[in-house]
Amino acid sequence: MPELFNPVDYAVPAFILLIIIEMLWARKKAPEKYEPKDTLTSLAFGTGSTVAGALTGGLVFAMMLWLYEQRLFDIGWAWWAWIACFVLDDLAYYVFHRSAHRVRWLWASHVNHHSSQHYNLSTALRQTWTGFIAANFIFRMPLALAGFHPAMIAFCGGINLIYQFWIHTEAVGRMPRWFEAVMNTPSHHRVHHATNPRYLDANYAGVFIIWDKMFGSFTPETDEEKIRYGIVKQLGTFNLLYSVFHEWIGIAKDVWSAPLRHKLGYIWRPPGWSHDGSRDTSDSIKARWQARQENPATPAE
Repeated sequence: MPELFNPVDYAVPAFILLIIIEMLWARKKAPEKYEPKDTLTSLAFGTGSTVAGALTGGLVFAMMLWLYEQRLFDIGWAWWAWIACFVLDDLAYYVFHRSAHRVRWLWASHVNHHSSQHYNLSTALRQTWTGFIAANFIFRMPLALAGFHPAMIAFCGGINLIYQFWIHTEAVGRMPRWFEAVMNTPSHHRVHHATNPRYLDANYAGVFIIWDKMFGSFTPETDEEKIRYGIVKQLGTFNLLYSVFHEWIGIAKDVWSAPLRHKLGYIWRPPGWSHDGSRDTSDSIKARWQARQENPATPAE
């Protein structure tokens, strides 16, 4: 087994430098792209996520090692194994990411990343503190069971995370057509962070946008409509603890007050689901928008 390192640790100086460069660009070209309180909140999210990862990472790695010991194949460390691991890890990320928008328990953790109403490089640092509680790690476990060493999986996951940093910007328009066709880009990921009905629940890719095109979740960015960022029901506060835990609190309240036969629905159903249909999900919002496109006479919300 080769000695591996955490590639994210070495990327942090580049992250900081690029954020400063983007800030300077925004100051000259688009001052509204950065808001001090929002940026500080994102940095606090990133710091807390790092601490949470340090506290729980060892346990997750131990579970992955146990699965690796039960592996189905001896894949080893050949050059092709690294490529296969990176591609399959990105597919696992796609499955996780799509699930995190469709299952409220997972959304309670992932919503942190979407809670900023700005879209800049500091937003990439707005990572969850509660990924272990949500059990996000289970999506990578099949790779260890298949025979990829947990250290290889962790390294490839780090490269995936580094790649995703640069796509959180409005400073870059569209990349060359061939690149946009295969890779996740700022254009594709802006769509993912949008709250416009046309864009809801789209473009879950980490590195390769081909997963969205293969599984029917791709939506291209259009110049017809300005993108609005954040979540459907904006937080309206920079309170850090509320920002981190608000959806978990919401789940607890809903489960407590719901009729017995509907309690699990508030955990496993999509965000916004309610047993009496009194709330909106992304599906219902998007359906109403689509109806208005097909029939302009349809009343607006």
